[in-house]
Amino acid sequence: MLDKLGLPKSTYYRYAGRRNPKTDRWADVRPLVREIFSRTPNGMGYRQIAMALRCEQGLAVSGKTVLKLMREEGLSCRIRRRRYDSYRGEQGKAARNILGRNFAASGPMEKLATDITEFKVAGVKAYLSPVMDLYNNEIVAWSVSKSPNMAQVTEMLDELEHVLSGPALLHSDQGWQYQQLPYQKRLGDLGLTQSMSRKATCLDNACMEGFFGHLKDEFYRGRRFDSFEQFRDELNAYIVYWNTGRYQVRLKGMTPVQ
Repeated sequence: MLDKLGLPKSTYYRYAGRRNPKTDRWADVRPLVREIFSRTPNGMGYRQIAMALRCEQGLAVSGKTVLKLMREEGLSCRIRRRRYDSYRGEQGKAARNILGRNFAASGPMEKLATDITEFKVAGVKAYLSPVMDLYNNEIVAWSVSKSPNMAQVTEMLDELEHVLSGPALLHSDQGWQYQQLPYQKRLGDLGLTQSMSRKATCLDNACMEGFFGHLKDEFYRGRRFDSFEQFRDELNAYIVYWNTGRYQVRLKGMTPVQ
């Protein structure tokens, strides 16, 4: 038969010795990848999934392997869009850039960063004003509002006051809110030294920009919310997840709280 078909004898022996089809060595891992990906509404990247597999399952799996499995399972994250800009020119006094892109901190609550980002929700706009501890990327205080006004940053500082443990540096961009005298006076009352990015230089506050990017990729993009209240509640839950359940490469595979 092989002679008639013009096939070598090796073809017969190769398939004759194969009793079972090739097994999938990642068959047990695939459902874990899908479950971890589904923890945020828009999924998450392969690095996050790989860290979760290592931390929670003890699996020695590389990021490239996870990326391959995600592609085979049809799992992918969304693409980031442009950011909200609160700069409106000189509204008051701009502070020096004391932080100077030195994002490393030797201990908790020594260096903090803040910013504001915008969402479109149920026909209205919503704004998030968080404070990040640069020691571990934890969001230690935040406010969600329908307007990026002074009331929002005041609420954010009220929340921050409860977790401050001493003097600290608070860095922001040159948004109009941060140039206002009442805001700057409140910082002084709380023992906070103000630092500001240079104008039109988002990399001076790269940690906050990175957080906003991940937040919108994993939680917001492509979703519809029935009300501002639903959005606010789910956003609050995501920030708790960020602090307690989201593994980070910079933290060597730990969550901020860990």
